[in-house]
Amino acid sequence: MNTAKDLNEEPPRGPRERLGGYVILARCLDKGRAELNNTAGEFHFNCPLDNMLFSFKEVNGEEVRKVIEEEASDEEVLDWLNSHGKPKTAEEIAEWSAQMEKVRPFDDPERREWFAGECQKLGLDPAATTLFEYLEEDDRQMALQAA
Repeated sequence: MNTAKDLNEEPPRGPRERLGGYVILARCLDKGRAELNNTAGEFHFNCPLDNMLFSFKEVNGEEVRKVIEEEASDEEVLDWLNSHGKPKTAEEIAEWSAQMEKVRPFDDPERREWFAGECQKLGLDPAATTLFEYLEEDDRQMALQAA
């Protein structure tokens, strides 16, 4: 069953949407499935955002890609993720997800210039914008353009 979205037409699920308590995971799966279906558009699987999740769980993107290639459902990928890499408690997952929602790339000297430029394109104040707020606004504007 192919559940790939056409990310040229609609954005992936938002970064805050939790799957098994994990932020980013649902978005990551949408991008991975779309990439395998050649409908990813400007989106990329195994990008730095996805790797925040992969690093937390101590798995790698190619391992996750193989699971997605098997047309695994969200729940099957979640089961795989929970049984591979470093075991995490529900509390650790919740804490990590909460911390991810607060990430401000502008505070990172290595990302500051890039993030400021990206925020400027969207009319956002980089110093007051979280990574997730940036992604949500980028998705919103992309959806408006596609409509």
